[in-house]
Amino acid sequence: MIDKKLVSRFLIRPGSRASLHRRDPGWEEINTKATSKKDLKEKAQAALSESLEDLRREQDVLWAADQYSLLIVLQAMDAAGKDGMIKHVMSGVNPQGCEVRSFKQPSSEELDHTFLWRTMKAAPERGKICIFNRSHYEDVLVVRVHPELLGKTGLPADKISKRIWDERFDDIKTYERHLARNGTKILKFFLHISKEEQKKRFLDRLNDPSKHWKFSAADVAERKHWEAYQAAYEQMLSATSTSYAPWYVIPSDSKWVARALVAEIVARTIADLKLTYPKVDKTKRKELDAARRALEREA
Repeated sequence: MIDKKLVSRFLIRPGSRASLHRRDPGWEEINTKATSKKDLKEKAQAALSESLEDLRREQDVLWAADQYSLLIVLQAMDAAGKDGMIKHVMSGVNPQGCEVRSFKQPSSEELDHTFLWRTMKAAPERGKICIFNRSHYEDVLVVRVHPELLGKTGLPADKISKRIWDERFDDIKTYERHLARNGTKILKFFLHISKEEQKKRFLDRLNDPSKHWKFSAADVAERKHWEAYQAAYEQMLSATSTSYAPWYVIPSDSKWVARALVAEIVARTIADLKLTYPKVDKTKRKELDAARRALEREA
């Protein structure tokens, strides 16, 4: 298990300022310092395996107890590893109790509703884990970096003011507080990747035919807005990390370190709920005893 104090380093504490340039996306420490990249990967894989066992067990109780739900929000620059994170961290959970929702360019129907509408519909039901691959935060990130997109939302002109981003932060916090008050635990992860590592991963996709399907020319075009995105992320993280819906900035230049940290935080969050399997009443226990005796009497 990864040390709790170590994990807390990546939390954006409510009310604090998120300075991404002070957070190293290539951070290479997990339990003990690694002596090489190979050593780092082995330590991270071992920590991930242990956390996945914990997560399988905790998800089973979450599903059976049917009291709480868990919403995991993943946000990142392109090629930071969101898809791989989902694949590896959720590899062993019960598919009945887990779902993934991806939010890309909004449809015409979605644009005719509030920016929160499409994620409101996708919120997890009790007992389930739901992962948002991108989320309601796209509307204070992509739309902020490309403000011309606001004109395509259908918003009345008098609703597009200089305070629109602060207003949207308030709307998001109200939405998340509502979910939390009704039993949804919320974890939000920003997968923090360096511009150099992103370039390396893009080139890997371009040089490997089996990965061509992952690449889009638009991804390279967005690199021109790198600093604008970093500024938008910093303001978003600072404004919306709360006690009921915290943000974690996960160093993601090493995919295995990132996966180990996220798995540990998710497993620990469910464990902290102190859930137990449902207990049956006396009437039900009598039925169970009768069924057991009937089976034992069979030849």
